[in-house]
Amino acid sequence: MESPLDHETARALLAWQVELGADEAIGDAPVNRFELPQEAPRRLTVAVAPAPVQAAPRPGAAVKAAAVEAVAVDAVAVARQAAAQAQDLQQLRSALEAFEHCELKRGARNTVFADGNPAARVMVIGEAPGRDEDIQGKPFVGRAGQLLDRMFAAIGMARDQADSRASVYITNILPWRPPQNRDPLPEEIAVMLPFVKRHVDLVGPEVLVLMGNISCQALLGRKGITRLRGNWTSALGRPVLPMFHPAYLLRNPAAKREAWADLLMLQARLREGA
Repeated sequence: MESPLDHETARALLAWQVELGADEAIGDAPVNRFELPQEAPRRLTVAVAPAPVQAAPRPGAAVKAAAVEAVAVDAVAVARQAAAQAQDLQQLRSALEAFEHCELKRGARNTVFADGNPAARVMVIGEAPGRDEDIQGKPFVGRAGQLLDRMFAAIGMARDQADSRASVYITNILPWRPPQNRDPLPEEIAVMLPFVKRHVDLVGPEVLVLMGNISCQALLGRKGITRLRGNWTSALGRPVLPMFHPAYLLRNPAAKREAWADLLMLQARLREGA
């Protein structure tokens, strides 16, 4: 019987079958596939990074690691001893400038110690220097500092006032600017706290004003300035008034009403003690 397909059509159909995968010829004799050995299943190869080789500890490595850890832990003790030895503000500043156990110092331009009248009745403690403070070496000299000056001027007080009854003395928890103005780390606060406490002892203010969450966390052990502000408390044996940080007021002008109320509370307290 003659095939109904011509040569070209048959060739095209064969090429199509090859493309589909039918590329093996059919043998003349049948093949029993059950008699063929089973082919081992192929394994999926996955590239896995080799585990790091743990080098054998060198002699004395554990002792050295313990010593490094001990130095980090003792930084607070070193700070406490250095601060306690300072008999006046100049010695305290020198001790702070000579202190080498805080990494923030390595990236700072200046040690921001304090500004204002040391005989002031009010001591303001902020958080940490910003860019402008780092450049000038004084606390609260940027936009937030300018607002702080206007706030105290509204109740007749100023940092450059010679009269101790109308002057303020200003410092920070940290004397060195954190990178990118980030919040101070707990370990940074802990190592600077002995200097802050000695600073307060040497100045001997009647009232402490804590500006912002960081100073409240350092000296009161509490955060949440929206709950703390406007409520008198105590720390280091002195009355303490938590207040919004001026930088917060610049971002949230509506909070200036509460800040004004706090300033009036401070003014009333000072008048009572006059």
